[in-house]
Amino acid sequence: MVPILYKWFLVASLGLFAGSSPMHPLYVSVIEIEHNPKDKTLEVSCKIFTDDFEKTLRMAYNVRVDLLDPRGKEAMNKLVNDYVQKHLSISLEGKNATMRFIGYEQIEEGIYSYYQVDNVNAFKNISITDKILYEYKKEQMGLIHVTVNGNRKSSKLNNPDEKVSFVF
Repeated sequence: MVPILYKWFLVASLGLFAGSSPMHPLYVSVIEIEHNPKDKTLEVSCKIFTDDFEKTLRMAYNVRVDLLDPRGKEAMNKLVNDYVQKHLSISLEGKNATMRFIGYEQIEEGIYSYYQVDNVNAFKNISITDKILYEYKKEQMGLIHVTVNGNRKSSKLNNPDEKVSFVF
């Protein structure tokens, strides 16, 4: 679903703004959170346009950034993890959840980073704070999808709005 939604946004935005900018005119990140009751985990993925993410990391850390160069993967893992951990947080029933970094990969035009929250039993309330790339573009938006027991809820945050909550 997310890749289809992402491609739809990209195609629509390219059609609307063709010729107005050499870069893509849409600034969006997509957060997917799914509860896995069998493993008692939250599986979290975060998708960000590669070019925007690299520029943001360069600004934030003042270092050379190339997320696609396998020779620098260890250093890039640290940057990706540190940045996302500082800009994305999850709380369950009002308690902060600790995300464990799994890794990242490039898929099409985006970087997908993966996290896991362990020891997650059933819950009703989840709150997400998402400020990813807010310092990069004032037009940045975040799409957030949360799935619990097959029930999917979604929301969109426009910079500077950064908090959303769902009740299942």
